[in-house]
Amino acid sequence: MLRLVLIMPLAWLIISDGPLLWIMIIVVLAIATDYFDGRIARWSNTESEWGKVLDPMADKLGGGMVVAALAIQGSIPLWFLLTLAIRDIVILLGGGIIRMKTGQIVASMWSGKVAVTAVAITALAALLRADAPVLEFCLWTSTALLVYSFLRYMVRFFSLLGASGEASGPSA
Repeated sequence: MLRLVLIMPLAWLIISDGPLLWIMIIVVLAIATDYFDGRIARWSNTESEWGKVLDPMADKLGGGMVVAALAIQGSIPLWFLLTLAIRDIVILLGGGIIRMKTGQIVASMWSGKVAVTAVAITALAALLRADAPVLEFCLWTSTALLVYSFLRYMVRFFSLLGASGEASGPSA
């Protein structure tokens, strides 16, 4: 929940070109809360279905808001924000459909985690005002990984729905 609270001040600081030190403090705090939240939940055996939904949603919302703030500021192109947003919305809707059809809450995939890490590196490069060739490389690498992970999620989506349809048998 703390990560959700940190999103607005972080986005405001980015849009208003606030002090980089404060931006980094909030980012490090958000990363730490994400890390320790997962560790504590696994250590104490308190992982919950709600946590499986809320944690990645906070990650997506936080990352999306940072990229949106960077796009508003002009540090990242709008097409990158749209690519990220469309991918995340479709994956979220797909997860909702799987939940409704199968009762399963599916965990994030490693390809998605790698793609989101690449987006975080791209956002960091933009925040640090990396040279144009470095930022371009980050943008295109992140985009390729976002597309790859999206395709992997789609394969899993149709596989799970296909397995669900086979398990229920033909309808009359």
